[in-house]
Amino acid sequence: MSDLTTLLTRAQEISSDAERVTQAHLRKVSLPGGPVLGLITLDNGEDHTKPNTFGPRSLLALNEAIDAALADDEIAALGVTGKPFILAAGADLTSISGGGPDAVRVVAELGHAVFRKLQDGHKPSFGFVNGLALGGGLEVALHCTYRTVMDSAPALGLPEVMLGLVPGWGGAFLVPNLVGADKAVTVILENPLNNGKTLSGKAAFELGLADAVFSGADFLEQSLLWADSVLAGETVVERRGVDRGEAWDAAVARGRALVEAKTGGASPAARTAVELIDAARDGDRDAGFAREDDALEAMSKTPELIASLYAFDLVQKRAKRPAGAPDRSLARPVTKVGIVGAGLMASQLALLFVRRLEVPVVLTDLDQERVDKGVGYVHAEIDKLLAKGRINVDLANRHKALVTGAIDKAEHFADADFVIEAVFEEMSVKKSVFADVEKVVSPECVLATNTSSLSITEMAADLEHPARVVGFHFFNPVAVMPLLEIVKGDNTDDATLATAFATGKALKKTTILVKDSPSFIVNRLLGRFMGEVGRIVDEGTPVPVVDGAFAGVAPMPPFMLLSLVGPAIALHNNETLHRAFPDRFYVSPALERVVAARKASYYGPDGAIDPEVEALLEKPASPVVLEPAEIRTRVLTGLADEARRMIDEGVVVAAEDLDLAMITGAGFSFWNGGLTMLLEREGLGSFH
Repeated sequence: MSDLTTLLTRAQEISSDAERVTQAHLRKVSLPGGPVLGLITLDNGEDHTKPNTFGPRSLLALNEAIDAALADDEIAALGVTGKPFILAAGADLTSISGGGPDAVRVVAELGHAVFRKLQDGHKPSFGFVNGLALGGGLEVALHCTYRTVMDSAPALGLPEVMLGLVPGWGGAFLVPNLVGADKAVTVILENPLNNGKTLSGKAAFELGLADAVFSGADFLEQSLLWADSVLAGETVVERRGVDRGEAWDAAVARGRALVEAKTGGASPAARTAVELIDAARDGDRDAGFAREDDALEAMSKTPELIASLYAFDLVQKRAKRPAGAPDRSLARPVTKVGIVGAGLMASQLALLFVRRLEVPVVLTDLDQERVDKGVGYVHAEIDKLLAKGRINVDLANRHKALVTGAIDKAEHFADADFVIEAVFEEMSVKKSVFADVEKVVSPECVLATNTSSLSITEMAADLEHPARVVGFHFFNPVAVMPLLEIVKGDNTDDATLATAFATGKALKKTTILVKDSPSFIVNRLLGRFMGEVGRIVDEGTPVPVVDGAFAGVAPMPPFMLLSLVGPAIALHNNETLHRAFPDRFYVSPALERVVAARKASYYGPDGAIDPEVEALLEKPASPVVLEPAEIRTRVLTGLADEARRMIDEGVVVAAEDLDLAMITGAGFSFWNGGLTMLLEREGLGSFH
């Protein structure tokens, strides 16, 4: 490891103007018991939508603040916290991505050198985790002697493996030595590989990552009082020892099995993370940190990291400035929303609209019973948020008052600015709905459809004002999935599009412009994917063999994905695509039989293929059984063909939008770069 002076010099040399510098503000806080605590607050000067991050200059600023606190004889202890709702979101990847392995090595060693002063400074240190703490944001707290966490903190974790990296500022060593190897596997591997799952503040405390948990706006005050009691010896923090024998072996074995199941061994970062956890049992901190430095430098040379940085740039930049979107000044205000339908999807939409837009939302349906059920669902979900402490009583009451239901559209939609339908996926039904709505709304009211596959142009064709119809395709579950495909029909005008994009942004969704075409982006690509694997099964390859071929490609095995989506929905999508492109989209007779038998999944409760489904998968007289590598190549070749056609047809502005859609709408991995970079790496085309 380089000495600190050299690291500080090198950090100055590799620092970039692209870095949004997080300052470390030191102030003295006199605790009730008498001691003075040096409180360091991390703040990049932006609001909560732009979290604190650590690049070279930010680490230098933190180093100066820690040194100042350690050198001040009046200060008895240190505390580290963040600006409101944010501790830090880890490394500033964009500021170091251009520096290559050397820059990565410098930043890795510098992070260790700065953070470890919180352990080695001969003064007790406290990490006050007041909000989001990811990657280096959590690691800076882990270096502290003690930690408190806000129970409602929304996201704590070490997501590096999802990004083609490993926890590199102490996390891979400190977490297993703090809470044991099995919990470390959960935090470092299982959660990141489960679409970047994170922990709430309460869950982090229960896992043992924090010593105390507090709630409310006075979190910091409660944390300071707790720190005072610790310094006075009134509160003694006791931590369980960790089992470094058989339990550690079992955890590492679980980690290796998890990596194989989720990535097929295709992620160097995931494999390396398991080895770091395994090696951490030696308890040698310096050796552990050195292993992390070596691992980060090695990861910086992999194509997976290049793909991850590409994907990270998509979700951080392109997602915030949708390509092809009209000028925002054309957008009209949305002061009231109408929803046609009151089923589960419609009710989910109502909940999202009222929480994000905070405007009146009216659900309509054919009878009062359905309307009441839909409104009741929304009110119940708001009550759940209240019970969890995520909203207060006043906000809960306000939101519930804004959501109402009715049968009569004429009376309740007349002053709506935005009406979205969420009814049965049948063209004639949707056309009828819009014909009825158009009679009662203003000419400027946007008519949005949540269709997953049908033509926006055809849906609007018979209307007096077809220019105000737009596709507004959410993904299920609505509250969780980030993607919103905004589909432009042949007649959709710019004011309607601009309003759709502005509304999508207000809903905090990742919006992508899509040309009106069958099944749009995600469902078209998944349709080709599922059609190809369905054909392979129909030809004779067993379902488990097919499912096992896609570890590291798809977020879950294809027939498990089909079970999650629902066989009937998948069949409808493939039938729609087959009608449009019969030469490329296959409709599986076996899937038709599964749907006819009303089977909800190919798998039974025990994780094996449902015997009744197995009986429906008729084997051909001369079955063709493919090897996993053959299955993978054949299906990816089909996806490469479809992706190229979609780009050439102008379904999206560029390949980047295909990848952004597959990452945010289908859970494809960062370390594959979504889809097209994986296809390029497999030698199946050039898309950029």
